[in-house]
Amino acid sequence: MSNSGMKQRLHDDMTAALKARDEIRKSTLRMALTAITKAEVAGKEARELSDTEIVDVLSSEAKKRRESVVAYRDAGRAELADKEQAEADILAEYLPEQLTEDEIKALVTETIAATGAAELGPRGIGKVMGALQPKTKGKADGAAVSAEVKRQLGA
Repeated sequence: MSNSGMKQRLHDDMTAALKARDEIRKSTLRMALTAITKAEVAGKEARELSDTEIVDVLSSEAKKRRESVVAYRDAGRAELADKEQAEADILAEYLPEQLTEDEIKALVTETIAATGAAELGPRGIGKVMGALQPKTKGKADGAAVSAEVKRQLGA
């Protein structure tokens, strides 16, 4: 089918969910595979996504689910929020281990020291975020990382 281990794993797991009649897992994995296929055919020519790019797509999908959970809970739609939460939990199984709040704080502190952005204050945010991006990609929500950088730089 494909040379991507991650895509093959998703496909195999979807097949297993289909056989087990696990509707939520089946539909979530089918949605994830559809999102990956859309990403593969986006742009000028179709191409095979690497496992890293697939993780990016899955991270994006998981973030959409987490945002939907908040929106549905705020609107008093618990049953829809629970469904979105279940989908987010399934997608999380395929993502790298997420950084804790303390790990993010330590990483930001370390990066600020390494880049010398402390004396720049709020103007150093871009410099710090640029250095942090490769370290946190797929492992932490960018908004949480950005908020911690701003907090530590006094923005």
